[in-house]
Amino acid sequence: MKIDLTDVQRDFQRQVRSFLAENLPPEIAAQVKHGRAVSKEDQIRWTRLLNARGWAAPHWPEDCGGTGWSLVERHIFDVECRAAHAPPLSGFGFNMVGPAIARYGSQAQKEKFLPAIRNADLWWCQGYSEPQAGSDLASVRTMAVRDGDEYVVNGQKIWTSAAEHADWIFCLVRTDPDVQQQKGISFLLIDLDTPGIDIQPLYAFNGKRLWNQVFFEDVRVPVGNRLGEENRGWTVAKSLLGDERLMVSRVSENKRLLGRIHDVLLEEPSVAAAEFAARISQLTIRLEALEMTSLRILTDADAGQTIGAEPSMLKLKGSQLVQAMDELLFDVAGYWVLPQDSADDCDPVGPEYAEFIASGSYHHRGYTIAGGSSEVQHNIIAKQVLGL
Repeated sequence: MKIDLTDVQRDFQRQVRSFLAENLPPEIAAQVKHGRAVSKEDQIRWTRLLNARGWAAPHWPEDCGGTGWSLVERHIFDVECRAAHAPPLSGFGFNMVGPAIARYGSQAQKEKFLPAIRNADLWWCQGYSEPQAGSDLASVRTMAVRDGDEYVVNGQKIWTSAAEHADWIFCLVRTDPDVQQQKGISFLLIDLDTPGIDIQPLYAFNGKRLWNQVFFEDVRVPVGNRLGEENRGWTVAKSLLGDERLMVSRVSENKRLLGRIHDVLLEEPSVAAAEFAARISQLTIRLEALEMTSLRILTDADAGQTIGAEPSMLKLKGSQLVQAMDELLFDVAGYWVLPQDSADDCDPVGPEYAEFIASGSYHHRGYTIAGGSSEVQHNIIAKQVLGL
């Protein structure tokens, strides 16, 4: 079976490519291509370019600023953006709290927050995990006690990515300690400038500030900042997954990495391309199979068919393929990936293309854990497909 894009979808693909060619700043694309961190200022710049075109939040409802695209069109858009080395937008705002506000927010909340997210005027972080509530998220202990028209929040969040850049945090807090765990949780939107909030950095082994701890001491949050009903925050949190669970194949990232492999082979003529030809062919075949499977599932979902365990299969194979691509890219670049100086004011020791290959590879090790580990995906497939 060969699944191909329709004429309408190919026309859409051309529109996206044309927009990217005309609007994506080349200096930003170069940063993404070589694995450098994109500054908040450049992310804001790109977000606003997309928002001006109406494409910043394609998966949101149309009445909230979405595009009305099908899942296949969203897949095409994602693939083309990654191929052009466009930086991803803030996931906490666009993929998490934005859709939640669109679904559960009051009209006042929608009017206040959604346009600000689309235009990168407000940046968000996620307040879920706690020292005793990581994988067992329903065990959150951060308390929010009702006091008139406010909640008084006390507790701690940990592993809070990007809190140092965020303006607001969306939090799961316990509002009723005397009921079943999931039934006593509420979902609050909290301004990080509120008195009583202290953000402390957590550093990775390479010295980079990747996470934070966020402490709340008698922090007063208006009841109007609660999203959804009191004690129903677990329902809101689960809804953040939505149909995003179908967009987990990482086809776009795999295509980008395969392109990088070919680029490196062109940039480094001393590398014998024939030495890697068989491995490149094998990965290309795996990627084509993954994309065809993903397109078939997305087409079924667009047609209203029920989707079961298929996303677990996509997530499992897609994340494993990213790591296989990384391994090949690592081997193609050879020893140049290793002797890099991490100082910000130093030029790379080797060629520019190799500077961040190692760090990218190490970062992608988390792909088989984040969003549901491979073990979890195997369990879902075993139960829902094999009936074990």
